[in-house]
Amino acid sequence: MPWFVWLLAAAALGVAEFFTLTLVFGLLAGAALVAAVVAGVGIGLFGQLVAFGVTAAAGLVLVRPVAQRHMAQAPLIREGSDALIGKRAEVMQEVTATRGLIKVSGEEWSARALDESHVIPVGALVDVMEIEGVTAVVYPRELLP
Repeated sequence: MPWFVWLLAAAALGVAEFFTLTLVFGLLAGAALVAAVVAGVGIGLFGQLVAFGVTAAAGLVLVRPVAQRHMAQAPLIREGSDALIGKRAEVMQEVTATRGLIKVSGEEWSARALDESHVIPVGALVDVMEIEGVTAVVYPRELLP
């Protein structure tokens, strides 16, 4: 079989993997790429099929279980002040580059603006970008005129 047929098969399998995310089609696409290389070197159809079969079997038996274990792990859970990163907050006292006060998750926090040129008025909504010690570094959700 010509090498470009294997490349077309690899592309089709790669597209199938993109839509299914099963890890099977992606490994088969990799096996088809190996078969394309074998075909490009000039080895016959039997050698191409053996290369495809061995590579596919190795991927499905060795690689897929390891990848599935890693994907099944629970995501990291943020605790403490790190859990505030990404949360929306309301400005309680004007926030500048050096000082301010926000209310986030029912608690009041000292705050400062991420961009030193921003002055964020009382009542504005901000996103907590990071926590530095006991100070929340915030950025306005919408820049107000």
